Amino acid sequence: MLNKLVLDLETQKSFEEVGGFGKNHLLKVSVVGVYSYPLNKYLTFTEDQIYKLGEMLSEADLVIGFNIINFDFQVLQPYLNFPLKDIPTLDILSEVEKLIGHRVKLDNLAQMNLGTAKSGDGLQALKFYKLGQMEELKKYCLDDVKITKEIYDYVGKYGKLLYKDYFETKEIKISFTEPAQRKPTSRQASLF
Repeated sequence: MLNKLVLDLETQKSFEEVGGFGKNHLLKVSVVGVYSYPLNKYLTFTEDQIYKLGEMLSEADLVIGFNIINFDFQVLQPYLNFPLKDIPTLDILSEVEKLIGHRVKLDNLAQMNLGTAKSGDGLQALKFYKLGQMEELKKYCLDDVKITKEIYDYVGKYGKLLYKDYFETKEIKISFTEPAQRKPTSRQASLF
């Protein structure tokens, strides 16, 4: 089985607090949520636990996310001693954008394909963090991980996605290529 992870993170700060867009590396991680396919388990990591997440990421065959390349990885990179760009990554937003020519929200895809909606937004997550409501924050983050995982699985099963484009529902044919299994590191080899 491929070592696939689905990842989403929440931040400690807003873009307004760090001086605008393009300064993702200054936002700081509040919590990272992950789904591990091999473990069939959802996990969370707070800022002080990112070293454990780093171990998982360095051994992953594929990391799946939504806007993960232009957001999550940029926020996470300052915490890690290896380049995230070297890890095989599937950014669902980028793949959809290539096909339709513009960005679409995760909530749009969730409602149209899964019949569910996001449990909140990034501003709510910031509020949870600032109020010290870590359990609520972890739940919110894992809700997004679950939606991202289910969209990935949906595409694998049906080869399509529906999305709402203004007032019209549209369908795109889409597929995600499975990566090759990465060669195990000596650390991985010792685990099996």
